[in-house]
Amino acid sequence: MVFRPLAGPEELGLFCRLSYSLDHELADDLAQGRRRPSWMWVAVREGRVLARVAWWSGRGGDTPLALDFFDLDDTLPEPERSGIGRELFVRAAEAVLPEDVGTWPEYSRYVPADWRENDAARDAVEARMRILESAGARLLVERLRLEWRPGARVAEPSGRLVFRPVADREDLLALMTPVMEGTVDAHGLADIASGLDFRQAAELHYDDELAHFTSPRSWWRIAELADGGGPVGFVVPARNNYHPIIAYVGVLPVHRGNGYIHEILAEGTRVLAAEDVPRIRAATDLGNVPMAEAFARAGYVNFERALNMSWGLPG
Repeated sequence: MVFRPLAGPEELGLFCRLSYSLDHELADDLAQGRRRPSWMWVAVREGRVLARVAWWSGRGGDTPLALDFFDLDDTLPEPERSGIGRELFVRAAEAVLPEDVGTWPEYSRYVPADWRENDAARDAVEARMRILESAGARLLVERLRLEWRPGARVAEPSGRLVFRPVADREDLLALMTPVMEGTVDAHGLADIASGLDFRQAAELHYDDELAHFTSPRSWWRIAELADGGGPVGFVVPARNNYHPIIAYVGVLPVHRGNGYIHEILAEGTRVLAAEDVPRIRAATDLGNVPMAEAFARAGYVNFERALNMSWGLPG
């Protein structure tokens, strides 16, 4: 058994002897610096790839931001399958992640929407989770992955709200901060549990994600009451490295329960639909039922789920 990183991009074919839904992104990720061969490891025996693992950095930096590939040869019997997977992960993590990295990057895995009802899918998902749990990770959240496609209905404006572009960083942070106060989002709650106050949690979200979108900030919208009663919420339509997305949508706590989320989400969808996009992607926590219902009402379909595991959670 050999555990090693890829020698270079020319070994991408070797890495893809196991498969995952993001395989088609790997070549461009390598070309754009979002991945490095040294962050992509395989376990090989007699030319057969039995496990693989890879990290990603969407900003092309020197430190990985996420663990998003961890695959096993699911034809192997237990405990051989898990033993090989754990050995590969431990060796790769020790080599790839700097000693001073602090908390290891979060693990994200896309899984079928019905993964719990499908015996083969459940076995594969839980095998990977057990290995990472043995290395200290804990499940943070399960999320719905959502998609809107052209032709889906978009609600017309009701006239209750008017929309304006976001002026600057502070303009949006002034609204993100109170939204954080009542958040049910697992990542936001984890940030607050770590000791950040609501303003700091909002700043972290802005600076770590929103600030890095290269799509026009003129797309971002703040919703205000049409009668001049002030801001109600906001939506951040954007394009990441792969898809047009609804990156963030929020309603101020004082205005929740009035159905404004539907109008704000529809506005964000209209902004992107006007760009003639082939799809719009979004995600929300499985437990955030009101937000999931808002996306469904706006024509978004749940096509997949995502599991997020973190090394920053209490055992």
